[in-house]
Amino acid sequence: MKKYNLITTALLTLGLTACGAQNTNNENIDATVSAAPGAPGAPGAPGAEPYWAYAGKTGIGTSFEQYQNGQYNNNAATGEVSKVWFSIAKGMITETMFGLIHQAQIKDMQFVVTGKDFTVTEADDLDVTIDYLHKDDKGRPLSLAYKVTSTDKKGRFTLEKHIFTDPDGQTLFVRSIFNTSLKGVKAYVAVNPYINNNGLGDFAKTTEQGLVAWEDDNFLTLQSSTPFKMQSVGFTGVSDGITSLKKQNTLSKQYSNTGDKAGNVTLLAELGNIDSNTTFDLALSFGKTQQQSQQQGAQSLSKGYQNVLDAYNGKGEALGWEDYLQSLEPLNTMVKQTADDGKLLYTSAMVLKAQEDKTNAGALIASLSNPWGETVSAKEGSTGYKAVWVRDFYQVAMAFMALGDTATAKTAFEYLEKVQVTSKTPGNNGDTGWFLQKTHVDGELEWVGVQLDQTAMPIMLAWKLHQANVLSDNELKDWYARMLKPAADFLVDGGRAKILWNDMQITPPATQQERWEEQSGYSPSTTAAVVAGLITASDIATLSGDTQNADRYLATAKKYNNDIESQMFTTEGNLKGDSTDGEYFIRIGQDTDANSNTKINANNGREGFNKKQILDGGFLELVRYGVRSANDSSIVKTLPEYDDETLEDNLQVKYSFNFTDGSGTFAGYRRYGNDGYGEDETTGTNYAESRSNTPGQRGRVWPFFTGERGHYEIAAANANNTLDDAKQADIKNSYVKGLEQFANSGMMLPEQVWDGVGVNKAGYELGEGTNSATPLAWTHAEYIKLVRSLSDKQVWDYYPVVAESLKD
Repeated sequence: MKKYNLITTALLTLGLTACGAQNTNNENIDATVSAAPGAPGAPGAPGAEPYWAYAGKTGIGTSFEQYQNGQYNNNAATGEVSKVWFSIAKGMITETMFGLIHQAQIKDMQFVVTGKDFTVTEADDLDVTIDYLHKDDKGRPLSLAYKVTSTDKKGRFTLEKHIFTDPDGQTLFVRSIFNTSLKGVKAYVAVNPYINNNGLGDFAKTTEQGLVAWEDDNFLTLQSSTPFKMQSVGFTGVSDGITSLKKQNTLSKQYSNTGDKAGNVTLLAELGNIDSNTTFDLALSFGKTQQQSQQQGAQSLSKGYQNVLDAYNGKGEALGWEDYLQSLEPLNTMVKQTADDGKLLYTSAMVLKAQEDKTNAGALIASLSNPWGETVSAKEGSTGYKAVWVRDFYQVAMAFMALGDTATAKTAFEYLEKVQVTSKTPGNNGDTGWFLQKTHVDGELEWVGVQLDQTAMPIMLAWKLHQANVLSDNELKDWYARMLKPAADFLVDGGRAKILWNDMQITPPATQQERWEEQSGYSPSTTAAVVAGLITASDIATLSGDTQNADRYLATAKKYNNDIESQMFTTEGNLKGDSTDGEYFIRIGQDTDANSNTKINANNGREGFNKKQILDGGFLELVRYGVRSANDSSIVKTLPEYDDETLEDNLQVKYSFNFTDGSGTFAGYRRYGNDGYGEDETTGTNYAESRSNTPGQRGRVWPFFTGERGHYEIAAANANNTLDDAKQADIKNSYVKGLEQFANSGMMLPEQVWDGVGVNKAGYELGEGTNSATPLAWTHAEYIKLVRSLSDKQVWDYYPVVAESLKD
């Protein structure tokens, strides 16, 4: 690793205050002249109803920061920790966070171009391409710095944006390069602040240094390397200036402040006239005071584009993204098992690291997006997927292990103590040991259902970390006493969950919620994790000298294991398809007889069905963890139904997609039959767009199941002694390559892709990511683990101690 070179820049003494908006009015605001007092602010409070941005991100970014003893700290060696994250969707800069990773400060930042008879915004329909600014000679990204090119469909102009953050401050740095052959063309920039993670609480004003918006003690400033020609603030959709530009190609009025009413505000600045290669450098910066936010942006602009970009990339002595990639020792070997020469692998490594909070080190979120954001209200704060689910968290931590980043994996494991239910958990009046369903990165409670796989996975992760010598014997013993034993005890004894709305007795292995958070009962995927969790807990307890509990955990695991088929494998199935014989694993059952005809609960707008009609891929987790062999009859008998594309569409799980290069087809899978978590197939509207569920909602194909099935193929080949070079190549050119094709133009992997069923209101192409959530950390993690598994010729998440213990 290079020694970090701290770039020191003297703070500018701006003499500014964090006061409220001035009551000023000036018809022609000059960036260097204070507006005269005495007139009202912009009209139209509170502005248009706020919504989040489109969730299908083609890029996300933040700086790479180095741990100091497992934490992120400002010090002389590493400089200031940058806590700014950004996202890109449809060519625009969208939600940008500052502080905690879920605290959005803007909805979007877009450029506007006006000519004699036209006004075009980035939100209009432009042709967009996205690329990375820093790549190696194979085209593999070496940092999360982006080049986004937007072209006017009528050929009047092009706009190229370079987007990255300042790793030594709290600034988003944006270079805009305009090209036009027309005369009299102007460029503007507009920012829609959603400070403190909501769209209705903001104030805004113009200052000599730039545009400022704030809510309480959270401030953002928009500044330019050259003075703005004009500045105005207003309420979005009413007095924001964009409406005026679109109607008249000029501003009829400008406002210097938004007065004393908070709302949904917009900042607008004229950059100036444009022609060939006209360049403007902008800084969107953040702070707890107005002065801090302005100083942060001024510092970044004074260092200049190249210095900030070089530091972000890790050029010379600076520590950046290229250094992170170089630290991942298995990467070069893993590249050989990719079908795109490692492009998605490099991207995935950085995407996972970018989705870690920098105040709470090790806090790994599910996605830097709000699912179906543009139809989700932003009146109040929402984390969306920018939160911790222990299950997704486990997948990502294991991917870090696969990449050789044991430091992040260990820090993540240590973080988990923050989200375990204890006697000190706020509002807890029940039993302890289980892990919370969903929390903010600082541990704040959000959802409190009991998902037993999420209680087992921290134990499994600890065992893996110890096996890899990341946790020492003494460290593991300490964590056993503090966190792992209470979790294992809950998996054996269950207990009363009594916190917030939840008041339920949990009796394992029946779970209150399975991995899709929608049904209670006996689930193959949950039970696979519970059995693996208890067996690894037994192994850890033995190391810790707790032989009594070691025996108890192992005995309970064996009991749960012995009941799997009777509880979850039906021999009297009623699915109708070309490959059905009535014998297969069901998704979940709420009683202990797999052959009963009980219904599972309705959810997501879909009515409840007979449990024997609902398949999912959860049974493959039994093989992944070592609970079942890939050749076990119950597994093998379920595969035909799981792969049957002749089932009734609502119950069908597998869908085939064509490779764009004409090399054949590859498999994609829905979560389960009758899934309602997706766009409405009758109307084409987003999930819960009307703020309630609709009967036609349909869950689409989730790409990470292609990875899960690829993992099974590795396990099956090993079980049959057929994992030779030809089989390895076959898996690479189907499952690995299939996942790579699901990535979008920015190499972001989605939660869901369009499966071709129903009304396609959004105009998705088959296999294209929908507006659910992109990038999904779990999908990137599954891709990384599949590549590592293929490289090792062994399933990465396999637990040999589980298979060995169940042989007895």
